[in-house]
Amino acid sequence: MDCRLGCGACCIAPSISSPIPGRPNGKPAGERCIQLNNENLCRLFGKPERPKVCLQFKPCPVICGSTNQQALANITELEQLT
Repeated sequence: MDCRLGCGACCIAPSISSPIPGRPNGKPAGERCIQLNNENLCRLFGKPERPKVCLQFKPCPVICGSTNQQALANITELEQLT
């Protein structure tokens, strides 16, 4: 599955414990990543400073659903379970 451009759910719902440029301590769950722009696109996509956890995320229908709202709800639920 290709990522839905402008979704941003994987940049909002999960916590990120590794450093992000502009956030040396990462970010809490449910907070927009500082690197997510107004169009919900990652400013670090394809750059070496992108966190490893972000590089390893692979979109799939089970996690991302068929809408951005489903993706946000699914990833939020996974974050709460872990």
